[in-house]
Amino acid sequence: MDSHEVISKAVEQTSFKEVAAQMGVSLSLAYKWSQPDEQQGSGTSNPLDRVRQLFEITKDAQLIQWLCHKANGVFVQNPASGGPRGMELMPATQEIVQQFADLLTAISKAASDNRINKEEAEHIRGVWDELKRFTEGFVRLCEKGDFAHLADEIKTHQGHK
Repeated sequence: MDSHEVISKAVEQTSFKEVAAQMGVSLSLAYKWSQPDEQQGSGTSNPLDRVRQLFEITKDAQLIQWLCHKANGVFVQNPASGGPRGMELMPATQEIVQQFADLLTAISKAASDNRINKEEAEHIRGVWDELKRFTEGFVRLCEKGDFAHLADEIKTHQGHK
């Protein structure tokens, strides 16, 4: 589905008039967001396309993660796929166990004084979100039988620590 179609579908829950008013833009601009962009039709670059463009420029998945968090979710990046290099199943399972241990450590340290402050809660959230993302990638690779790319996923994760 193209971004303008996503916007059209989302606005069915409310109205373009309401969207325009809440976002402080003209009604005509809000309508244009639901049309193909200027290169294909009479629309204009919409907010979804702008966020995608920002992501493509920065390559920073935190943009998408933030948006998912605001929607009460989590961004799970699809793992890379390609040719076989060997079965790295055990290192991947050990990485999941290590990440879970890191989560328990973060919780234990934060709760040692019987309270958890904002910074500690944010740290716990970050560790938890990373565990979910890595584990989801692991499960997707397992479902595809693509164990060859688990080593790449582990290296990518360890580079972000």
